[in-house]
Amino acid sequence: MIGLLQRVSEASVRVDGETVGAIGPGLMVLVCAEKGDTEREAEALLAKLLTYRVFSDDAGKMNRSITDTGGGLLLVPQFTLAADTKSGTRPSFSPAAAPEDGRRLFDHVVRQARERHGIVETGKFGADMKVSLVNDGPVTFWLQVDPVSMVLAQR
Repeated sequence: MIGLLQRVSEASVRVDGETVGAIGPGLMVLVCAEKGDTEREAEALLAKLLTYRVFSDDAGKMNRSITDTGGGLLLVPQFTLAADTKSGTRPSFSPAAAPEDGRRLFDHVVRQARERHGIVETGKFGADMKVSLVNDGPVTFWLQVDPVSMVLAQR
């Protein structure tokens, strides 16, 4: 699973001219499932992004998580994060999970996030979305949970 996490002052997603998700200060996370990902990787990614310390404490250090701040969480599905760009000038999306698996894992992340965090908004899986955000900092992090690393962590 991949999460491209951005600390934002505000963010929103529109589909067909209608806002389907919007937050104030918090995190906007582009979420992608890769082949071989399961609910275990989805939950590990969510746990990491909920506790990832990207917000400033009183001393100005990045020591607070979205859980600590209670800010908004906007989850947006984006399979293109799995693109293989190593060769040529056109990306290959073969590393991405099949659409039905991607939808299932994205929905799982959303359900789990809503159980664990107060403000959760989403984009719409499979839709042509228009995403707007004000990146605060800018602060952007790439989080990735590999099925292989999950197996090794259990040993």
